[in-house]
Amino acid sequence: MPPHTITDPLPNQVMLEDVAGSRTFSTASPDSVTSVTCAQCEPAFICEEHRAPASGEFANLGVLWQMPNVLHGVGLASRSRDWAHHGAPMFADLTVREMKAVRAYLHGIPELELTDARSSSLNKNSILLMELHLPRKHEALRALDRGQAKPPRQARVIIQFGNQTKPNITEYIVSPLPSPKSHEVKTFKGERPIRFESRPITVVEYDHINDILNKITTKAHKLLFETTGGFSYTNCSDRCLTFSDIAPRGLGPGERRTWIMLQKFVEGYFIHPVGFEVLVNHQDLDPEKWTVEKVWYNSMYFDSVEELVEKYESGGVEKIKLPDHDINDHYSTYIPRGQSNTPTNIHGPKLVEPQGPRYHIDHNFVEYAGWSFAYRVRSSAGLQVFDLRFNGERIAYEISLQEAIAFYAGDTPAAMQTKYIDAGWAMGTSTFELAPGIDCPEIATFVDLYHYFDTDKPVRHKNALCIFEMTTAMPLRRHFNSNFQGGYNFYGGLENTVLVLRTTSTVYNYDYIWDFLFYPNGVVEVKVSATGYIHATFFTPNGLHYGTKVYNYVLGNLHTHLIHYKVDLDIAGRENSFETVDLKLVNFTNPWSPENFIVQSKLHRTEHKTERSAAFRFGKNFPKYLHFNNPNEKNKWGHQRGYRIQFNSHAHSVLPRGWREENGISWSRYPLAVTRHKDSEATSSSIYTQNDPWEPVVSFEDYIRNNEDIVNQDLVAWVTVGFLHVPHSEDIPNTATPGNAVGFFLRPYNFFNEDPSLASRSTIIVRPGQDGKPKVQRWTPEVIGHCVTDKPFYYNGTYAGV
Repeated sequence: MPPHTITDPLPNQVMLEDVAGSRTFSTASPDSVTSVTCAQCEPAFICEEHRAPASGEFANLGVLWQMPNVLHGVGLASRSRDWAHHGAPMFADLTVREMKAVRAYLHGIPELELTDARSSSLNKNSILLMELHLPRKHEALRALDRGQAKPPRQARVIIQFGNQTKPNITEYIVSPLPSPKSHEVKTFKGERPIRFESRPITVVEYDHINDILNKITTKAHKLLFETTGGFSYTNCSDRCLTFSDIAPRGLGPGERRTWIMLQKFVEGYFIHPVGFEVLVNHQDLDPEKWTVEKVWYNSMYFDSVEELVEKYESGGVEKIKLPDHDINDHYSTYIPRGQSNTPTNIHGPKLVEPQGPRYHIDHNFVEYAGWSFAYRVRSSAGLQVFDLRFNGERIAYEISLQEAIAFYAGDTPAAMQTKYIDAGWAMGTSTFELAPGIDCPEIATFVDLYHYFDTDKPVRHKNALCIFEMTTAMPLRRHFNSNFQGGYNFYGGLENTVLVLRTTSTVYNYDYIWDFLFYPNGVVEVKVSATGYIHATFFTPNGLHYGTKVYNYVLGNLHTHLIHYKVDLDIAGRENSFETVDLKLVNFTNPWSPENFIVQSKLHRTEHKTERSAAFRFGKNFPKYLHFNNPNEKNKWGHQRGYRIQFNSHAHSVLPRGWREENGISWSRYPLAVTRHKDSEATSSSIYTQNDPWEPVVSFEDYIRNNEDIVNQDLVAWVTVGFLHVPHSEDIPNTATPGNAVGFFLRPYNFFNEDPSLASRSTIIVRPGQDGKPKVQRWTPEVIGHCVTDKPFYYNGTYAGV
């Protein structure tokens, strides 16, 4: 089957098309889709774009095997399903039409004096970012749980006011959409002001940084040319220099000065530092007033470029001479080298859907095997899921990515200053095109995303999100029941398939792959896999305390990745409680042998009644079971219905509590913190934290400081996962995903009366027959054929305004 892509949808229709654009149709009416024969399928089978009815001897099984298949709408007429479908648009990202309408509305207000974001001046008023403003939870639940009218759609808009005596950043809520008529100022908890210096850096500011680097490198041209073996920043062709800028931009609030390091501009330039770093003060809105405060070269600091050049010429500094760069030296590229024992004349395994997809997508509403949810990709932070239900019951109101950080250490000034807080780089907008067959299977449904950040019109990111079902190649469960006489009593097994919702964020050097996985037994997995290039600096002997030498003059710097999620659980309703379960050793007299003792483990439950009690610090003992339950709802066996959070993480704290930049990431103190839901506590971080972590506008610690009661309340779990990465030679050319994935599971814990995957008709049971032949009991067709795409690989990689 060819890959699909969803382009900008019409108001009541989702259009699908193959990558070649040869076929379009609406998923709104799957019964109208005709079958398509695939040349690579077995002749007796049909490979369809969306559905293939059972035939022949399995015709009577068709209804049974497709009952879990939500694609066909079987049994989905319940009110809960209809209300979920009806409410999903509340969480949909802004459309192109809405973005353009908001821009036109705001530009039409004379007192705002808005100009284009891409105009060359820095002292201007312009829109920085535009994204959906979520409705209040209680308002959304009226639509989701009662089918009432949805609250009006609103946009959150960040405007940078540089053209005034005291520049500032102001946020507005613009409504209603798609035809806005009003706007109001949006404030943060505690009415914290937003410093103008905390704004994210823009393309225009980068243009001016490029201008000052032109001046700097012109003064140091001879030094750089000799150091690099013929590379230069200006007037270059195939031997050019580029740069990476470091954040935070200073050592305290109100500063805007950035360490910049030069690199060779080749494929994988992140691991080609040349040993030249410069500190530029760019706080003033007049770039002509920007200054160079420090220069670093060969482990020495200088107060100016002129000082370095003078000492370089007079022999006052030891000169660096990098090995000549051969353009055929591909160490930082993906070009294959070395011995391979894998045959190249045949393809490896492929994921196929021999009878079409078993999930259904309508705009941002997805259904699959009992699951339903709405999704969005928030421009500032990234992937989010809302109104997550299983068999019509809500498990979570929201599971959303909040922040990702990578804090480094090193010997050069750029390395020791690097503390990346990625929402400050508009992490959600760095969702670039996914490659079919590599980033996602060819059979996946690909979705276009639209962002409005540092632009004058919406930008289309083509095929930036994908949805697909896959087999895990691991049984969901199985048992071989031996008769211990060379045979068996029965074998039972159930294949494990999951639905995957995926997007990526490429924040300069690092690529994060964001996954939500939905299992047939009511389990949700939330996962991030890290890949991309390491953040490398120039090698010095002292640098070995902070990383590993990975190439000539290249140090891979140690760093810790931390990822933060919001998990707003609604377990059998909004009235939830939280307990932890540990083991406690007990010692008692053996009742059937009194002269002996029994030592064994006993369950030890702790109900956490306040927010402080439920905030677990890194470095302290962490409970084994984290159990969220509804005290008022019990399963058939008398247990409170619940879900538990299970970690897959190796995270640790990155800075001492209260130490300067740590104030901006106070959520990183806790692998888990539990709070009462508040609309005023919607996010744990902000787009401003990167450039002002010292006095952040969003302080997560405030959420638990009042230590509210959390018994029988609407609860939110805040989850931190991560890992330490000490780079090594195998990170060349860049980091691979195996071993670099962390996340957490949401697992039912007495929520059901038994494993809900018993509803799956994919079970196989084998019993020995009286004639000695195995008797197979199954509920799906025995033979399904196989089908893969006959279309060549296609990738474009562009993203542009619309």
